[in-house]
Amino acid sequence: MTTLLELSDVEKRYDNGTLALERVNLKVGQHEFVSLLGPSGCGKSTALKMIAGLSPVTAGSIVWSDSIGDHAKDISFVFQEPTLMPWTKVFENVWLPLRLKGVSLETAKPMVNAVLEKVGLSQFAHVYPRELSGGMKMRVSIARAMITKPRLLLMDEPFAALDEMTRFKLNNDTLALWQAQQFTTIFVTHSVYESVYLSNRIIVMAARPGRIIADIAIDEPYPRTDSFRNTSRYAELCVKVSQALQKAGDHHD
Repeated sequence: MTTLLELSDVEKRYDNGTLALERVNLKVGQHEFVSLLGPSGCGKSTALKMIAGLSPVTAGSIVWSDSIGDHAKDISFVFQEPTLMPWTKVFENVWLPLRLKGVSLETAKPMVNAVLEKVGLSQFAHVYPRELSGGMKMRVSIARAMITKPRLLLMDEPFAALDEMTRFKLNNDTLALWQAQQFTTIFVTHSVYESVYLSNRIIVMAARPGRIIADIAIDEPYPRTDSFRNTSRYAELCVKVSQALQKAGDHHD
């Protein structure tokens, strides 16, 4: 598999002296779906922000493959909160990244309509965010992230605040988009079950300082459906990942 980016001995130390990440080494391949899993304080979100260029690396390096060019233009970020602009309608929220790049309404309209259709929101283009449920707001956030056709999608616990049924549905929608558009995803979650369902690799991290303690392959085929959650193989993988996560909790200094 072709490497998209590589973290080599990456560390993050804050001004107060706290070491948030220690010697993180990770290769992420093109079109992988990689989950970062670990206890609070293990640096999962910090790692995402450094990959996105939102937070500087204290030591080590993050190197991109030559093929990506200006990687900042090829990254989209979905946060835990939808972070929508409440004073503009769904269409304008999704159009925003293109508008900031100088794309006109006329040019953007078919692109926005197409991505809204992919996330099941065609009928809600002209409503305000306040009129939407939590799950629908997150769909808008995902649509906005997808509108630029990123090479890399970073997702920081995007479904953590949603009810289980909505979360399952958005898991399936995310996988469908990932397969259709062939981007790479790095997904932060606290959920063993979610990480096993979505990922082809799970990176288990320990805290204080944050570091990688396991890299677990999930060698199950896609597309995955809800029936996968009921298989013995899914249960076995969840146990394996849970055991690694338990060790992460035992790795405190």
